[in-house]
Amino acid sequence: MKKYVCKVCGYVYDPMQGDPDNGVVPNTLFENLPNEWLCPVCGVGKDQFELQQ
Repeated sequence: MKKYVCKVCGYVYDPMQGDPDNGVVPNTLFENLPNEWLCPVCGVGKDQFELQQ
């Protein structure tokens, strides 16, 4: 599963872990996150994330 990193703060979204504190269950692909989902660290939107190399 592909991980995505926040370009602002460096938070890495790992689909294996999800974001349970914000209602995202494990095994949720980044592409399937709701459009209103925000970085749990700095609060920016999905458009500020890029595929981790």
